[in-house]
Amino acid sequence: MEKIDVKNVKVVNADPSALGLFGLAMVTLVASSQKLGITEGVSFVIPWAIFLGAFAQLFACINDSKRNNTFGTTAFGGYAFFWFAVAMSWMIQMGAFGKGLQSTVDPKQLGFAFLGYLIFTLFMTIGAAETHKVLFIIFVLIDFLFLGLTLSSFDIAYEFTHKLAAYSELFIAIFSFYGSAASVLNEHLGREFLPVGKPLGIFIK
Repeated sequence: MEKIDVKNVKVVNADPSALGLFGLAMVTLVASSQKLGITEGVSFVIPWAIFLGAFAQLFACINDSKRNNTFGTTAFGGYAFFWFAVAMSWMIQMGAFGKGLQSTVDPKQLGFAFLGYLIFTLFMTIGAAETHKVLFIIFVLIDFLFLGLTLSSFDIAYEFTHKLAAYSELFIAIFSFYGSAASVLNEHLGREFLPVGKPLGIFIK
């Protein structure tokens, strides 16, 4: 009987976190400029929401799943679909899909969506705490972003909660740029060129 040689091939995928964080950084930078009143409207926020906020993070999600990274897959995938939904919501509000849909818009429905994402982000923050400190800071800021978005959508202390969302989003962009740079350069240079901090070590025994 002929002997059959069996070989195991290990496929190694690059860490997609740098691209995912870059996508998050870009979309929150552009979107925060509108919330802060530096720019007007969301017409030119939509492309960045779709291609950077959504597709870049979806790419990171799919590739993290190949690395058996449940946390990264869920985080990048969850926020990718958030940006798809937000972009479409803006387009409906602007009448891109007809006046019928535009005329029945209720902003409070977005408030409930933001509330759902606040709940999602709160438990994902626990996972971020055991990844590294920069990611933990990003997730805490996302918590504040969704808190501000939820409350402002329900017109609760609107001026304060809108500003809370705006500044949280800006700082998400800043820390995400840093996290993306650290992910690329630390791996590429083979040393900790940009420190990200150790996990908090309070949830893992």
